[in-house]
Amino acid sequence: MSNPMRPQHISQGEYAASGEGGRSITTILGSCVASCVYDEGAKVGGMNHFLLPESNNVSVQAASFGVNAMELLINDLIKLGARRGQLKCKVFGGARMIEGLSDVGQKNAHFILEFLRREGIECAGQSLGGTQARRVEFWPDSGRARQKLLGEAQIFEPVKAPEVYSDVELF
Repeated sequence: MSNPMRPQHISQGEYAASGEGGRSITTILGSCVASCVYDEGAKVGGMNHFLLPESNNVSVQAASFGVNAMELLINDLIKLGARRGQLKCKVFGGARMIEGLSDVGQKNAHFILEFLRREGIECAGQSLGGTQARRVEFWPDSGRARQKLLGEAQIFEPVKAPEVYSDVELF
């Protein structure tokens, strides 16, 4: 039996929404982004955790992609009584975790800020970028959110070819 006071944890491609008296929601992020969307007046909110800004025809859960994750969460919030025009959002994540590859974290961060602007949803707070993973906890009915940085990440660099020395003979 689950403890009603214990936070609900979500992972990549998942989201959760609830109203007044609901449990807090937590997740751990690297380059992914979590959006904490809420309506203070209706006392409802929710969090998603998306992996990539958009689908590249990869067979991954729909909520793993930014636009799908946002629409699924917003639709659930409206079903719980939120008013689209009153939604606010706090966003977290988008860290650069691997050096030398495309910066997925930056793309995720850019996507979410542009989505909020385009949809007219106020960005009430953000902690995006950097090189550290984050643990985020969100209280849906109040919009309160907190994060804990999880130490400086070891940014993985691509393997470099070994240096060649002309005075070394291999046989």
